[in-house]
Amino acid sequence: MTVPTRDDYLARWSQLHGGYDPSASRLTRLYLTIVYTVARPLAATRVPPDVVTLLGVGLSGVVVWVASLGGRWPILAFALVAVSGLVDSLDGAVAVLTDRVTRWGYVLDSVADRVSDGLYLVALWVLGAEVWVCVAAGTLMILQEYARARATAGGLADIGIVTVWERPTRVIATAMFLLGCGLYPSAAEPWAQAGAYAWLGLGVIGLVQLLTMVRRRLS
Repeated sequence: MTVPTRDDYLARWSQLHGGYDPSASRLTRLYLTIVYTVARPLAATRVPPDVVTLLGVGLSGVVVWVASLGGRWPILAFALVAVSGLVDSLDGAVAVLTDRVTRWGYVLDSVADRVSDGLYLVALWVLGAEVWVCVAAGTLMILQEYARARATAGGLADIGIVTVWERPTRVIATAMFLLGCGLYPSAAEPWAQAGAYAWLGLGVIGLVQLLTMVRRRLS
């Protein structure tokens, strides 16, 4: 099949994200270019987007197992989180490039993202983070995503605001703290605990940012 060009992909991505222009941010455009480059051969071979989505969840599960091995193994967990984060974007890119964007795919992707987020917190927990911090952080993450979904159902026509605690930020933060656990095995527990508290603190800020915007836009 003929795979759309990068510019066509970026235009379609913009339409699916409330008209947000990826050219407005060099980082966003660079990231989407990388995603397009990796997704292109998958699209050419007609790999189903749902398979890519489930692969991302599977990788997140492996992150927990690798982290539980302790020692230097969290360095591999760091790499797996980075790969799972990329795969998380690949399913949408493959769907766009193969013209298979569906409402079911949107729901599956959202559920898969939440499962992966939860597994990242489990990885921090097995490395020493306190369970109550992980549970509170996970609750805040779910509340933010739920609030955005309800705001969209309530009439918000676009993404509204990019908070400090979106999915890509969670991936990056988790990966970096897992790397710290692997580089300094004797201090793995403090690194994991710091990662969980980062989730908690940024979760509070992100939720407040989102709710403030929603109240202003929908009042």
